[in-house]
Amino acid sequence: MREIMFREALVEALDEEMRRDENVFVLGEDIGQFGGSFKATLGLLEKHGPERIRNTPIAEEAIVGAALGAALVGMRPVAELHFIDFATVAMNQIVNQVAKVRYMFGGKARTSLVIRMHGGGGSSAAAQHSQSLEAWFVHVPGLKVVMPSTPKDAKGLLKSAIRDNDPVIFVEHRALYTVKGPVPEGEYTIPLGAAEVKREGSDATIVATSSMVGKSLQAAEELAKEGISCEVVDPRTLFPLDKETILASVRKTGRLLIAHEAVRRCGWGAEMAAIAGEEAFDYLDAPLVRVCAKETPVPYSPRLERLHIPQKEDVAAGVRRLVGVAR
Repeated sequence: MREIMFREALVEALDEEMRRDENVFVLGEDIGQFGGSFKATLGLLEKHGPERIRNTPIAEEAIVGAALGAALVGMRPVAELHFIDFATVAMNQIVNQVAKVRYMFGGKARTSLVIRMHGGGGSSAAAQHSQSLEAWFVHVPGLKVVMPSTPKDAKGLLKSAIRDNDPVIFVEHRALYTVKGPVPEGEYTIPLGAAEVKREGSDATIVATSSMVGKSLQAAEELAKEGISCEVVDPRTLFPLDKETILASVRKTGRLLIAHEAVRRCGWGAEMAAIAGEEAFDYLDAPLVRVCAKETPVPYSPRLERLHIPQKEDVAAGVRRLVGVAR
C-alpha cells in the first residue's frame, strides 16, 4: 500500500468529496493560493476555483457563521479555523448556534458542516497557538468531535465527517501533518464512533488520542522488551465514543492508562476515567493512570515545551506503575 503524509490525506479527502458532491466547499484564512497554514488545502484552488475554495478575512466568528448559514440552505461547508486556540473567538457561533440549531428546530434544519482546527504543541508556537481544547467541544451536546492519529484515519474520518448531517469538530494535531502512513488508493470511509485497537496486548490498556497514539505505540514497543504487553486503543472520535471497544479492552487487561496532550484537569481523560469506573470497575486490578500535559500554559522554550507535553517515556513510566514494576 502507498504511503502519504497526513496533510496529503486530508487534501485527497477534500478533493474527492468536492468532486463527489457539488455542495461541498471550503472556507477559511489563506486556504487558497497559499494552500493553508499547514498546506492541508494545497492545490485545491487550481482544481475547484475560488467559488469553492474561499479565502476569508481573519474573522473566525464570521467564518463559522457563514458556514452555518450555508449549511442551513443545503450546502456542506468545511470551515478551517487554523489553530484550535482561535476557536475561542467563535465560541458563540459554535456553542450557541451551530450546536443548537438542529435541536431547536426539531430536526428540520440540517447543519451539515465540518469545522477543522489545528491543535497541540511541539513546535514552539507558544501559549496562544499550542493548546489542546478538544474537551470543550466534547462537553457541548450537538457537536461531534473527531481526532485522527494516522493519515489513513484522517482521510477516512474527514470524508465521513463531510457526509454527516450533524456538525463535526475535526481536530488535527500539527505534529502529524508530515507523518507518513499507509493510505488505500480506492474509495473508503471510516465511520464516526468506531475506535480501533492499534496494538493487541494483555497486561494493560492504553487509551490514547491524536499524537499520543504514536507515542503510546512506541512506549508499548519498549515495554514489550521488558515483558509487559500493552494494548493500545485509539478512540478516533471522542464523541460519539465507542465505549464497547474500549471497555472490552479494559476488561481483558484489567488495567487502564489514558494518554492525551491536554492538561489533566477536566480533560477528556477524566470522562474516560469516569466511564471506566462506572462500567468496568470490577475488572480493574489497579487504580487507573492518566498521562497528561503539565498544568501550565504551553511554554515557548523548546526544552520547557517538551517537559510540558507528555512523552513516550511518561507513558512507559505510567504503565510500569500500573503493573507494579519499579524502575
